[in-house]
Amino acid sequence: MALENYMIPCLSKTLFGFECMGCGFQRALLLIWRGQFIEAFYMYAAIYPLLILLAYLILTRFYKFKNYSKGINWLSIISIATIIISYTIKQL
Repeated sequence: MALENYMIPCLSKTLFGFECMGCGFQRALLLIWRGQFIEAFYMYAAIYPLLILLAYLILTRFYKFKNYSKGINWLSIISIATIIISYTIKQL
């Protein structure tokens, strides 16, 4: 079964013809699933900060660290900054 057949198309790209800041996320996840880690980074650079943030959020549901909210804030800032920077570079 090809997972590419089940990917959600980008509404922004479909309607307006340009990529949004999330374009490439699904393809990057698929590349990670296939073990192509470097290709996943080139597809969507924010994939790794977002996955680390997700893992941290899941971990803090079970274990409350002393300053867990600061970790969530910093990981969120890093993820958002990576999304914005990579999107800006892609548009150049």
